[in-house]
Amino acid sequence: MKWANFLHFYQPANQKPEILEAVTNQSYRKILDILKNSKRGKINLNISGSLLDLFDKYGYKDLFDRTKELVREGKIELVASAKYHAILPLLPEEEIKRQISENLKSLKYYLGEDIVIKGFFPPEMAWNDKLIPILESFNFSYVILDEIAYGVENKIDYRKIYKIKNSKLNVFFRERRASNLIMSAVVRDTSSFVEVMKGEVMSDRYLVTAMDGETFGHHRPGLERILEESFLDNNFELVGLSDLEKFYSEKEEVSLTESTWASSVQDIKKGIQFLTWLDPENIIHRLQWDFLNFVLKEFYSRDSSSISDIARNKLDIAVSSDQFFWASAKPWWSVEMIEYGAWLVIDALRSLPDLSEEGLNRARKFYEEIVSTAFDWQRSGKISTMMNNQNSILRIPFKNRTLELGGEERGVYFAFIDMMKREELKAKNLGQYEKAIVWRDAIYKLENKLDIYDGIHAVDFFRNEVSNPEVEKTILEYKKKYKDIKGGQPEQRGQ
Repeated sequence: MKWANFLHFYQPANQKPEILEAVTNQSYRKILDILKNSKRGKINLNISGSLLDLFDKYGYKDLFDRTKELVREGKIELVASAKYHAILPLLPEEEIKRQISENLKSLKYYLGEDIVIKGFFPPEMAWNDKLIPILESFNFSYVILDEIAYGVENKIDYRKIYKIKNSKLNVFFRERRASNLIMSAVVRDTSSFVEVMKGEVMSDRYLVTAMDGETFGHHRPGLERILEESFLDNNFELVGLSDLEKFYSEKEEVSLTESTWASSVQDIKKGIQFLTWLDPENIIHRLQWDFLNFVLKEFYSRDSSSISDIARNKLDIAVSSDQFFWASAKPWWSVEMIEYGAWLVIDALRSLPDLSEEGLNRARKFYEEIVSTAFDWQRSGKISTMMNNQNSILRIPFKNRTLELGGEERGVYFAFIDMMKREELKAKNLGQYEKAIVWRDAIYKLENKLDIYDGIHAVDFFRNEVSNPEVEKTILEYKKKYKDIKGGQPEQRGQ
């Protein structure tokens, strides 16, 4: 199977040096070592300009030479992005172009003027169609997005190359299931990955995965093993995204859906694809964007030659996604990061020449309202309520959603319990005792309503392990069984 694996390296411009050191040694160095030692294959890599600046600032300059060497050897296909991880669809066109341009300058400065960059990764895979002419103006040939951008009702054929309608851009869609299997450490080696992917590995389709580089070693200690094995496993040929056109000739034009890699089907149907950064019900988000847009307008109203590089760089950093992310409270929340984001914006404004007292006072009012609202939400318990409400939506015990609803849904509950028992017995008979324990614990959690505390729900884990047709067939059989035995009275007399 042709496998295009994309990794995203990013740290915010103000990252603490001790965290940068940990991530660099636990993830970035290990990944580069794996690539250096590999005899074949490549990865697709985005390194944000903000991270390259941090490498330079804190003395990790050896990583520049190592990365350049791997690019020259064809083991890395570099992919461009926005320098400070801004949510591009929410910015004015001029600012989008600047974020992309500044990132390209950083890549060329640190990794060589002769580097070739064909593709683009919008931070958080945040997309809307206003990006099309902008990306074309930079001569990118492709963009990588989440599969949900293809449309919530559509199914991607990974034997085709997709082209964005009325553009020159190809689009490659990240497969959620495969990416999440790795990111969540449901699979920790290629043999288990092959087993879960079933017959797809042996088919003539290609695979596109995408995830944060920090997944390997930092977020998930030891998970770099699967990355290392992917270069050795003969089931896979690790390729660049731009290589896929060499192997797949059939093309299809597609119109894209506004989305991010975190968007759910429900988010898209409600029109709240960018909820984490612009929640229509979140007053802090509204204040943050009003403040940023006010300052952008102040910058745009001046001749660019009158604005110092220092002032412009401060604004570049201020458009980062981080302050909005940490104000979402669904579930991410940090008063410190909210305040720091507002401070970045007002600090950029103060650096402008001939700033009026009226403009500065308005900025102070924005800053104070953002920070005071954040503290008020914290003190009043609003944040706890918002988080609890979010958890109540996302975390309803499987038993409540099936068995306790009664009727045919009882069949769904018992179908999963029995299927898990079969998997537990099969693992035990094969001597796979750790896997048997996983199924034993999953059953216990479902029976005792403890599944809501899992990062990966037991049922989702099961669906990743067992082929979907087999699961659906069993569910239908159990539903039919319970429909057949359902009596004419609402109560059930005996089981």
